[in-house]
Amino acid sequence: MNISKRNKRVRKLVKTLNKERKRQAKKIDILCNDFVEAQRNFIKRLETIAFAADFYETIIGTTELSSLLNKTGKIIQTRIPDSNVVFFIKTGQLLESHLLENTNQDTDRQNNFLDSFTPEVIDNINKANKICTLQELLPLGLHLNPQILARLSAATVPLGQNGQTAGFVLIYLPSQEEISLQQINSIAAVTSGLSQAIQSCKAHLNSPK
Repeated sequence: MNISKRNKRVRKLVKTLNKERKRQAKKIDILCNDFVEAQRNFIKRLETIAFAADFYETIIGTTELSSLLNKTGKIIQTRIPDSNVVFFIKTGQLLESHLLENTNQDTDRQNNFLDSFTPEVIDNINKANKICTLQELLPLGLHLNPQILARLSAATVPLGQNGQTAGFVLIYLPSQEEISLQQINSIAAVTSGLSQAIQSCKAHLNSPK
């Protein structure tokens, strides 16, 4: 075999080896990315489980509604720092608001925000029976000054079980950074249990002493 043919075979072999090396490297990258994503999802699930465990540990034995809601609100604030929490609980045909004891209402912006929750808006949110971001609340009748809208982040999470609405919880904070989907999902994970606890508190209140 002359030198020219041998060099061609060597170049062909090197080219084939390089292609195979790149193909294997791509497979490894895909596997690594999948592994990293799986680890992220696992950590998120652990965070949700830990939040739920803290919630149930905190409210166990609570029989007074105001105490239950204040405890729950404080747990939510640990998950979403600097947030304000308002519960809208269905009582008969009405939805009564329950503000967390340490809700920060020092600014006109926040006061105006809560004033925007008219009975019609509250009823529409309850009937929607779904998680809503601030932008998704606008079609439900929420009217806000654009300056307020630009400086607030908010979300509502429905309360209820088996498709029956029992109200919702409003979380908001003076921040341009959106409340994350993971934070909202953590709260949504305990709303069924919270709804049962609310009903138990109401039953305890109405039970014969």
